[in-house]
Formats: sequence, structure tokens, C-alpha cells
Amino acid sequence: MDVTLLYFDGCPNWELADRRLVQLASEGLDITVTRREVHSAEEAERLGFHGSPSILLDGVDLFPAPRAVVGLTCRVYSTPDGLAGVPTLDQLRAALACA
Repeated sequence: MDVTLLYFDGCPNWELADRRLVQLASEGLDITVTRREVHSAEEAERLGFHGSPSILLDGVDLFPAPRAVVGLTCRVYSTPDGLAGVPTLDQLRAALACA
């Protein structure tokens, strides 16, 4: 499965998202992770980038947020422990397993 991690420079959360994806791959999940930095508001608009980090599977957002603002912003995820800057490892594992 092709996973794309979209982020912008300065996002405090993308590296944790990256580490979690790398961990899932090391556990045997068949994913290839591509990291793509979003450089401008125009690029964010073209990509439908709903904030950093965004995690796509085969081009589709694993955690769709249709009402979220498109742009160079930090993204917030709802987790079992409340709002966070990245999905939990279990949330990522479940989302990828359902795909």
C-alpha cells in the first residue's frame, strides 16, 4: 500500500506521524511511505491539504475532514485521549487495516 505523508516545514507533529508509520512498516504492515512537503498555499489548495500532518492511502485521506480548512495549518485529530496532532498508533493501524 502506498502511504503519503503530507506536511509543511515547521509542523511540530509530522515527525511523530512519520515515526508511527515507520513503526507500522517495521511490524510487517505492507506499506511504502512517501514524505511530501507542501511548500505554499497554492500547492495546499491543489492538493486539498487539510493541514499537517495528513496521511493518504493511495491518494485518499485516511482520516477525512471535509470541513477542515485547506492550507498550511496544523491538523488536529480526535483520539481516545482527546485532541492530538497525530492519530494514535492504534488508529493508524485500524485505518490501514480497513483500507
